[in-house]
Amino acid sequence: MSENKMTVPFFKASIGKEEEDAAVRVLRSGWLTTGNEAHEFEKEFAAKTGAKHALAVNSNTSGMIMAMEACGVKAGKAVITTPYTFVSTAASARHLDADVYFADIEKDNYSIDPESIDKILDSEKGKNVVAIVPVHIAGNVCNMKRIMKIAKKHGVYVIEDCAHSFPSPTDLGFAGTIGDVGVFSFYATKTMTTGEGGMVTTNNDVLAKRMSQMRLHGMNRDAWDRYTSTKASWEYDIIAPGFKSNLPDILAAIGRVQLAKADEFDEKRKVHVEKYNREFSKLDFIKIPPTSKGDSRHLYLMRLNLEILDCDRNVFAKELQERGLGISMHFIPIFHFSYWKELYPDFKAENFPNAEEKYLETISLPLWPDMTEEMTDYVIECVKAVGEKHHV
Repeated sequence: MSENKMTVPFFKASIGKEEEDAAVRVLRSGWLTTGNEAHEFEKEFAAKTGAKHALAVNSNTSGMIMAMEACGVKAGKAVITTPYTFVSTAASARHLDADVYFADIEKDNYSIDPESIDKILDSEKGKNVVAIVPVHIAGNVCNMKRIMKIAKKHGVYVIEDCAHSFPSPTDLGFAGTIGDVGVFSFYATKTMTTGEGGMVTTNNDVLAKRMSQMRLHGMNRDAWDRYTSTKASWEYDIIAPGFKSNLPDILAAIGRVQLAKADEFDEKRKVHVEKYNREFSKLDFIKIPPTSKGDSRHLYLMRLNLEILDCDRNVFAKELQERGLGISMHFIPIFHFSYWKELYPDFKAENFPNAEEKYLETISLPLWPDMTEEMTDYVIECVKAVGEKHHV
Protein backbone atom coordinates (compact mmCIF):
# COMPACT_ATOMS: atom_id res chain seq x y z
CA MET A 1 0.00 0.00 0.00
CA SER A 2 1.26 3.49 -0.79
CA GLU A 3 2.32 5.87 1.94
CA ASN A 4 -0.54 7.71 3.65
CA LYS A 5 -1.37 11.08 2.14
CA MET A 6 -2.15 12.46 5.59
CA THR A 7 -3.36 11.57 9.08
CA VAL A 8 -6.76 12.70 10.35
CA PRO A 9 -7.33 12.28 14.12
CA PHE A 10 -10.69 10.97 15.25
CA PHE A 11 -11.08 14.07 17.41
CA LYS A 12 -9.14 17.11 18.52
CA ALA A 13 -10.56 19.55 21.06
CA SER A 14 -10.90 23.17 19.94
CA ILE A 15 -8.88 24.94 22.63
CA GLY A 16 -7.52 28.46 22.21
CA LYS A 17 -5.96 31.31 24.11
CA GLU A 18 -9.29 32.20 25.74
CA GLU A 19 -9.39 28.83 27.53
CA GLU A 20 -5.74 29.18 28.53
CA ASP A 21 -6.37 32.67 29.94
CA ALA A 22 -9.42 31.43 31.87
CA ALA A 23 -7.42 28.63 33.50
CA VAL A 24 -4.57 30.97 34.42
CA ARG A 25 -7.03 33.47 35.88
CA VAL A 26 -8.34 30.83 38.27
CA LEU A 27 -4.86 29.60 39.17
CA ARG A 28 -3.91 33.13 40.17
CA SER A 29 -7.15 33.79 42.03
CA GLY A 30 -6.24 31.54 44.96
CA TRP A 31 -9.57 29.65 44.71
CA LEU A 32 -9.30 26.40 42.73
CA THR A 33 -12.19 24.25 43.90
CA THR A 34 -15.91 24.85 43.35
CA GLY A 35 -16.62 28.54 43.73
CA ASN A 36 -17.74 31.58 41.80
CA GLU A 37 -16.62 30.30 38.38
CA ALA A 38 -18.65 27.12 38.79
CA HIS A 39 -21.68 29.06 39.97
CA GLU A 40 -21.47 31.46 37.02
CA PHE A 41 -21.05 28.51 34.66
CA GLU A 42 -24.24 27.02 36.06
CA LYS A 43 -26.14 30.27 35.54
CA GLU A 44 -24.92 30.62 31.97
CA PHE A 45 -25.72 26.99 31.10
CA ALA A 46 -29.19 27.30 32.60
CA ALA A 47 -29.79 30.45 30.58
CA LYS A 48 -28.61 28.77 27.39
CA THR A 49 -30.81 25.68 27.78
CA GLY A 50 -33.78 27.35 29.45
CA ALA A 51 -33.47 25.11 32.50
CA LYS A 52 -34.55 26.43 35.90
CA HIS A 53 -31.61 24.70 37.61
CA ALA A 54 -28.16 23.68 36.37
CA LEU A 55 -25.67 21.87 38.62
CA ALA A 56 -22.03 21.52 37.55
CA VAL A 57 -20.54 18.07 38.22
CA ASN A 58 -17.22 16.34 37.64
CA SER A 59 -18.57 13.89 35.04
CA ASN A 60 -21.70 12.77 33.26
CA THR A 61 -21.50 9.54 35.26
CA SER A 62 -21.51 11.38 38.58
CA GLY A 63 -24.43 13.46 37.39
CA MET A 64 -26.33 10.37 36.28
CA ILE A 65 -25.88 8.68 39.65
CA MET A 66 -27.06 11.85 41.42
CA ALA A 67 -30.07 12.17 39.11
CA MET A 68 -31.08 8.55 39.54
CA GLU A 69 -30.71 8.72 43.32
CA ALA A 70 -32.88 11.83 43.47
CA CYS A 71 -35.55 10.07 41.39
CA GLY A 72 -35.68 7.12 43.79
CA VAL A 73 -33.48 4.61 41.96
CA LYS A 74 -32.31 2.12 44.60
CA ALA A 75 -32.30 -1.56 45.56
CA GLY A 76 -35.54 -3.20 44.50
CA LYS A 77 -36.17 -0.59 41.80
CA ALA A 78 -35.14 -0.40 38.14
CA VAL A 79 -34.53 1.88 35.19
CA ILE A 80 -35.11 1.31 31.48
CA THR A 81 -32.40 2.31 29.04
CA THR A 82 -30.80 1.25 25.76
CA PRO A 83 -28.06 -1.35 25.29
CA TYR A 84 -26.64 0.90 22.55
CA THR A 85 -24.80 3.36 24.75
CA PHE A 86 -21.59 3.72 26.72
CA VAL A 87 -21.72 1.42 29.72
CA SER A 88 -21.82 4.25 32.30
CA THR A 89 -25.50 4.91 31.58
CA ALA A 90 -26.53 1.50 32.88
CA ALA A 91 -23.70 1.20 35.40
CA SER A 92 -25.00 4.28 37.21
CA ALA A 93 -28.10 2.35 38.22
CA ARG A 94 -26.01 -0.58 39.40
CA HIS A 95 -23.97 1.74 41.64
CA LEU A 96 -27.28 2.38 43.41
CA ASP A 97 -27.97 -1.39 43.59
CA ALA A 98 -30.89 -1.07 41.17
CA ASP A 99 -31.73 -3.27 38.18
CA VAL A 100 -31.56 -2.24 34.53
CA TYR A 101 -34.10 -3.30 31.92
CA PHE A 102 -33.02 -2.80 28.32
CA ALA A 103 -35.17 -1.74 25.38
CA ASP A 104 -33.96 -2.26 21.81
CA ILE A 105 -33.27 0.69 19.52
CA GLU A 106 -35.44 1.64 16.56
CA LYS A 107 -35.06 -0.23 13.27
CA ASP A 108 -33.81 2.72 11.23
CA ASN A 109 -32.31 4.77 14.04
CA TYR A 110 -29.83 4.51 16.90
CA SER A 111 -32.36 5.83 19.43
CA ILE A 112 -34.20 3.80 22.05
CA ASP A 113 -37.51 2.44 20.74
CA PRO A 114 -40.51 3.93 22.58
CA GLU A 115 -42.64 0.88 21.80
CA SER A 116 -40.06 -1.37 23.47
CA ILE A 117 -40.12 0.90 26.53
CA ASP A 118 -43.90 0.72 26.70
CA LYS A 119 -43.82 -3.06 26.40
CA ILE A 120 -41.49 -3.37 29.40
CA LEU A 121 -43.60 -1.00 31.49
CA ASP A 122 -46.73 -2.98 30.64
CA SER A 123 -45.08 -6.21 31.81
CA GLU A 124 -44.82 -7.56 35.35
CA LYS A 125 -41.30 -6.19 35.86
CA GLY A 126 -42.53 -2.75 34.86
CA LYS A 127 -43.83 -2.37 38.41
CA ASN A 128 -40.25 -1.87 39.62
CA VAL A 129 -39.33 0.83 37.11
CA VAL A 130 -38.94 4.37 38.45
CA ALA A 131 -37.17 6.03 35.50
CA ILE A 132 -36.67 5.85 31.75
CA VAL A 133 -33.19 6.89 30.58
CA PRO A 134 -33.19 7.73 26.85
CA VAL A 135 -29.77 8.39 25.31
CA HIS A 136 -29.44 10.94 22.52
CA ILE A 137 -26.85 8.98 20.54
CA ALA A 138 -24.49 11.10 18.40
CA GLY A 139 -26.55 14.18 19.25
CA ASN A 140 -29.64 12.86 17.45
CA VAL A 141 -32.52 13.53 19.85
CA CYS A 142 -34.78 10.60 20.74
CA ASN A 143 -38.53 10.61 20.18
CA MET A 144 -39.10 12.55 23.39
CA LYS A 145 -42.73 13.40 22.65
CA ARG A 146 -43.61 9.71 22.63
CA ILE A 147 -41.31 8.86 25.55
CA MET A 148 -42.80 11.59 27.74
CA LYS A 149 -46.30 10.37 26.93
CA ILE A 150 -45.33 6.83 27.97
CA ALA A 151 -43.66 8.10 31.16
CA LYS A 152 -46.74 10.07 32.12
CA LYS A 153 -48.99 7.07 31.51
CA HIS A 154 -46.91 4.89 33.82
CA GLY A 155 -45.96 7.54 36.38
CA VAL A 156 -42.18 7.27 35.99
CA TYR A 157 -39.38 9.83 35.71
CA VAL A 158 -37.44 10.57 32.53
CA ILE A 159 -33.69 11.18 32.87
CA GLU A 160 -32.16 12.27 29.57
CA ASP A 161 -28.60 11.16 28.91
CA CYS A 162 -27.37 14.20 27.00
CA ALA A 163 -23.69 13.26 26.86
CA HIS A 164 -23.78 13.78 23.08
CA SER A 165 -26.50 16.39 22.73
CA PHE A 166 -25.43 19.97 23.18
CA PRO A 167 -26.55 22.35 21.87
CA SER A 168 -29.80 20.62 20.92
CA PRO A 169 -32.83 22.94 20.70
CA THR A 170 -36.07 21.18 19.73
CA ASP A 171 -39.75 22.09 19.49
CA LEU A 172 -40.16 20.69 23.01
CA GLY A 173 -37.24 22.70 24.40
CA PHE A 174 -33.53 21.97 24.68
CA ALA A 175 -32.55 18.34 25.06
CA GLY A 176 -31.97 17.95 28.79
CA THR A 177 -34.99 20.08 29.72
CA ILE A 178 -37.71 17.91 28.16
CA GLY A 179 -37.58 15.14 30.74
CA ASP A 180 -37.40 15.51 34.52
CA VAL A 181 -33.60 15.67 34.51
CA GLY A 182 -30.92 16.07 31.85
CA VAL A 183 -27.29 14.99 32.28
CA PHE A 184 -24.55 16.42 30.03
CA SER A 185 -20.90 15.52 29.50
CA PHE A 186 -17.93 17.83 29.01
CA TYR A 187 -15.44 15.02 28.51
CA ALA A 188 -12.46 15.74 26.24
CA THR A 189 -14.17 14.51 23.05
CA LYS A 190 -17.59 16.08 23.53
CA THR A 191 -19.17 19.02 21.67
CA MET A 192 -17.78 21.34 24.35
CA THR A 193 -15.24 20.33 26.95
CA THR A 194 -13.78 21.07 30.34
CA GLY A 195 -11.43 18.08 30.04
CA GLU A 196 -13.57 16.16 32.49
CA GLY A 197 -16.92 17.38 33.77
CA GLY A 198 -20.63 17.64 33.20
CA MET A 199 -23.86 19.43 34.03
CA VAL A 200 -27.24 18.33 35.39
CA THR A 201 -30.35 20.31 34.47
CA THR A 202 -33.86 20.17 35.88
CA ASN A 203 -36.97 22.30 36.28
CA ASN A 204 -37.99 20.37 39.38
CA ASP A 205 -37.15 22.25 42.61
CA VAL A 206 -37.28 19.14 44.79
CA LEU A 207 -34.93 17.15 42.56
CA ALA A 208 -32.59 20.14 42.26
CA LYS A 209 -32.34 20.53 46.03
CA ARG A 210 -31.64 16.84 46.57
CA MET A 211 -28.96 16.70 43.85
CA SER A 212 -27.34 19.90 45.07
CA GLN A 213 -27.00 18.49 48.57
CA MET A 214 -25.84 15.06 47.41
CA ARG A 215 -23.24 16.55 45.08
CA LEU A 216 -20.80 17.30 47.92
CA HIS A 217 -20.92 14.61 50.63
CA GLY A 218 -24.52 15.41 51.56
CA MET A 219 -23.49 18.82 52.95
CA ASN A 220 -26.07 21.54 53.20
CA ARG A 221 -23.43 24.21 52.37
CA ASP A 222 -20.59 24.07 49.84
CA ALA A 223 -17.14 25.52 50.46
CA TRP A 224 -17.80 28.73 48.53
CA ASP A 225 -20.84 29.46 50.67
CA ARG A 226 -19.07 28.56 53.89
CA TYR A 227 -16.03 30.74 53.26
CA THR A 228 -17.68 33.73 51.59
CA SER A 229 -20.77 34.22 53.76
CA THR A 230 -20.97 35.94 57.13
CA LYS A 231 -22.16 32.70 58.75
CA ALA A 232 -19.39 30.71 60.45
CA SER A 233 -17.45 28.70 57.87
CA TRP A 234 -17.18 25.62 60.07
CA GLU A 235 -20.94 25.24 60.51
CA TYR A 236 -22.70 22.79 58.22
CA ASP A 237 -24.95 19.77 58.39
CA ILE A 238 -24.82 16.37 56.65
CA ILE A 239 -28.27 15.40 55.46
CA ALA A 240 -27.30 12.12 53.73
CA PRO A 241 -24.22 10.04 52.80
CA GLY A 242 -23.67 11.98 49.59
CA PHE A 243 -21.17 11.83 46.75
CA LYS A 244 -18.07 13.76 45.67
CA SER A 245 -19.29 15.12 42.36
CA ASN A 246 -18.54 18.85 42.31
CA LEU A 247 -16.78 20.61 39.41
CA PRO A 248 -13.73 22.73 40.37
CA ASP A 249 -13.44 26.34 39.28
CA ILE A 250 -10.42 25.75 37.05
CA LEU A 251 -12.51 23.45 34.84
CA ALA A 252 -15.64 25.58 35.11
CA ALA A 253 -13.70 28.60 33.82
CA ILE A 254 -12.71 26.63 30.72
CA GLY A 255 -16.31 25.50 30.38
CA ARG A 256 -17.61 29.06 30.37
CA VAL A 257 -15.37 29.89 27.40
CA GLN A 258 -16.39 26.70 25.59
CA LEU A 259 -20.06 27.43 26.26
CA ALA A 260 -19.72 30.80 24.57
CA LYS A 261 -18.27 29.03 21.52
CA ALA A 262 -20.75 26.14 21.44
CA ASP A 263 -22.92 27.49 18.63
CA GLU A 264 -19.85 28.28 16.53
CA PHE A 265 -18.57 24.73 17.06
CA ASP A 266 -22.00 23.39 16.10
CA GLU A 267 -22.04 25.33 12.83
CA LYS A 268 -18.58 24.05 11.91
CA ARG A 269 -19.59 20.45 12.58
CA LYS A 270 -22.70 21.01 10.48
CA VAL A 271 -20.55 22.00 7.48
CA HIS A 272 -18.50 18.80 7.78
CA VAL A 273 -21.59 16.62 8.18
CA GLU A 274 -23.33 18.17 5.20
CA LYS A 275 -20.27 17.49 3.06
CA TYR A 276 -20.07 13.89 4.26
CA ASN A 277 -23.78 13.40 3.56
CA ARG A 278 -23.57 15.00 0.13
CA GLU A 279 -20.70 12.77 -0.99
CA PHE A 280 -21.71 9.57 0.78
CA SER A 281 -25.29 9.76 -0.55
CA LYS A 282 -23.77 9.00 -3.97
CA LEU A 283 -22.37 5.69 -2.70
CA ASP A 284 -24.62 2.65 -2.51
CA PHE A 285 -22.49 0.94 0.16
CA ILE A 286 -23.16 3.67 2.75
CA LYS A 287 -26.35 4.54 4.62
CA ILE A 288 -26.50 8.19 5.73
CA PRO A 289 -26.91 8.66 9.52
CA PRO A 290 -30.39 9.53 10.81
CA THR A 291 -31.01 13.05 12.09
CA SER A 292 -33.64 15.03 13.97
CA LYS A 293 -34.61 18.54 15.00
CA GLY A 294 -31.91 19.68 17.40
CA ASP A 295 -29.27 17.21 16.20
CA SER A 296 -25.94 18.47 17.60
CA ARG A 297 -23.90 16.24 15.25
CA HIS A 298 -21.51 15.00 17.91
CA LEU A 299 -20.59 11.86 15.97
CA TYR A 300 -20.79 10.80 12.34
CA LEU A 301 -22.12 7.24 12.39
CA MET A 302 -21.35 5.84 8.96
CA ARG A 303 -23.43 2.72 8.39
CA LEU A 304 -22.23 0.19 5.84
CA ASN A 305 -24.47 -1.72 3.47
CA LEU A 306 -22.70 -5.03 4.02
CA GLU A 307 -24.88 -6.85 1.50
CA ILE A 308 -22.88 -5.32 -1.34
CA LEU A 309 -19.44 -5.50 0.28
CA ASP A 310 -17.18 -8.54 0.42
CA CYS A 311 -15.82 -7.57 3.85
CA ASP A 312 -17.21 -6.99 7.31
CA ARG A 313 -17.19 -3.79 9.35
CA ASN A 314 -13.92 -4.62 11.12
CA VAL A 315 -11.98 -5.13 7.89
CA PHE A 316 -13.38 -1.88 6.48
CA ALA A 317 -12.41 -0.03 9.67
CA LYS A 318 -8.91 -1.51 9.74
CA GLU A 319 -8.24 -0.39 6.18
CA LEU A 320 -9.41 3.15 7.01
CA GLN A 321 -6.96 3.16 9.91
CA GLU A 322 -4.17 1.95 7.64
CA ARG A 323 -4.83 4.98 5.46
CA GLY A 324 -4.34 7.31 8.42
CA LEU A 325 -7.91 7.87 9.64
CA GLY A 326 -8.75 7.92 13.31
CA ILE A 327 -12.01 6.00 13.65
CA SER A 328 -14.04 4.56 16.51
CA MET A 329 -17.07 2.33 17.22
CA HIS A 330 -20.17 3.79 18.89
CA PHE A 331 -21.11 1.63 20.59
CA ILE A 332 -20.25 -1.89 21.56
CA PRO A 333 -23.70 -2.87 22.88
CA ILE A 334 -23.70 -3.57 26.59
CA PHE A 335 -24.88 -7.16 26.11
CA HIS A 336 -21.41 -8.02 24.75
CA PHE A 337 -19.71 -7.31 28.10
CA SER A 338 -18.92 -10.07 30.61
CA TYR A 339 -20.33 -8.38 33.71
CA TRP A 340 -23.72 -7.78 32.12
CA LYS A 341 -23.95 -11.25 30.57
CA GLU A 342 -23.24 -12.80 33.97
CA LEU A 343 -25.70 -10.48 35.74
CA TYR A 344 -28.56 -11.05 33.29
CA PRO A 345 -28.37 -14.48 31.53
CA ASP A 346 -31.14 -13.50 29.06
CA PHE A 347 -29.33 -10.31 28.06
CA LYS A 348 -28.25 -11.55 24.61
CA ALA A 349 -27.70 -10.08 21.16
CA GLU A 350 -30.55 -12.10 19.64
CA ASN A 351 -33.01 -10.30 21.91
CA PHE A 352 -31.86 -6.91 20.60
CA PRO A 353 -31.62 -7.39 16.82
CA ASN A 354 -31.65 -3.70 15.93
CA ALA A 355 -28.83 -2.80 18.30
CA GLU A 356 -26.73 -5.76 17.15
CA GLU A 357 -27.29 -4.96 13.48
CA LYS A 358 -26.22 -1.31 13.90
CA TYR A 359 -23.16 -2.35 15.87
CA LEU A 360 -21.97 -4.71 13.12
CA GLU A 361 -22.52 -2.12 10.39
CA THR A 362 -21.36 1.18 11.90
CA ILE A 363 -18.06 3.09 11.98
CA SER A 364 -17.63 6.54 13.57
CA LEU A 365 -15.63 8.85 11.30
CA PRO A 366 -13.53 11.90 12.28
CA LEU A 367 -15.72 14.88 13.13
CA TRP A 368 -14.55 17.98 15.00
CA PRO A 369 -14.95 21.73 14.50
CA ASP A 370 -11.44 22.61 13.35
CA MET A 371 -11.12 19.91 10.71
CA THR A 372 -9.84 21.43 7.48
CA GLU A 373 -11.47 21.02 4.09
CA GLU A 374 -8.44 18.97 3.07
CA MET A 375 -9.10 16.61 5.99
CA THR A 376 -12.76 16.05 5.17
CA ASP A 377 -11.84 15.52 1.51
CA TYR A 378 -9.29 12.93 2.55
CA VAL A 379 -11.77 11.09 4.80
CA ILE A 380 -14.21 10.92 1.89
CA GLU A 381 -11.44 9.78 -0.48
CA CYS A 382 -10.45 6.97 1.89
CA VAL A 383 -14.01 5.77 2.42
CA LYS A 384 -14.61 5.71 -1.33
CA ALA A 385 -11.37 3.84 -1.98
CA VAL A 386 -12.01 1.14 0.61
CA GLY A 387 -15.64 0.78 -0.46
CA GLU A 388 -14.79 0.47 -4.12
CA LYS A 389 -12.11 -2.10 -3.32
CA HIS A 390 -14.63 -4.33 -1.53
CA HIS A 391 -17.71 -3.64 -3.69
CA VAL A 392 -19.29 -6.75 -5.17
